[in-house]
Amino acid sequence: MVFSMTKPPRLSKQDWLKAGFRALTKHGPSGLKAEPLARSLGTTKGSFYWHFKDIGQFREAMMAHWEQRAYTDVVSHLEAEPSVPKRLRLLGQIAANAAWPDYGDGPIEPAIRAWSRSEAMAAQAVLRVDARRLHYLGGLLAEIGLTNPDFARIIYAGLIGLEDLSSRDDKPVETPLGTLIDIVLTLE
Repeated sequence: MVFSMTKPPRLSKQDWLKAGFRALTKHGPSGLKAEPLARSLGTTKGSFYWHFKDIGQFREAMMAHWEQRAYTDVVSHLEAEPSVPKRLRLLGQIAANAAWPDYGDGPIEPAIRAWSRSEAMAAQAVLRVDARRLHYLGGLLAEIGLTNPDFARIIYAGLIGLEDLSSRDDKPVETPLGTLIDIVLTLE
């Protein structure tokens, strides 16, 4: 009988964050524990603690990663488009297709928003992202003469509501969100 002593591949911090988002969308915040995460990755808790001091630091790293992807990366992509109306439509498309396939199939943002109702650290991250997104969206609308802050709020509320509905009924977000953006753009 021959035994293989191959080591599993070394996991990166990114691997653990992806596993965390998969667990959050599947099990909620109760799935964000070292032991079940390690099991899902086929490794030991030691690998987890190599990258994170404790579960609190891991959760903070998850939220920092989400803030980067959910705001900074999106805005960087949008800024390449010089036309504000096209940027707004592109924003709608990006928001509507915000799945992170390499992080699992579940809807990440509704899971984060649900988590933020019971976890102060997550709530603070959501508040920061919401404020930055609203400010950016309001700035785009102001560039085309739509200075009423309610327009940005209505579009953003539509996005959040559509994402939540879509997380339960699997209907696409893109068409109704695009329609809402087009309606607002007719006001310019």
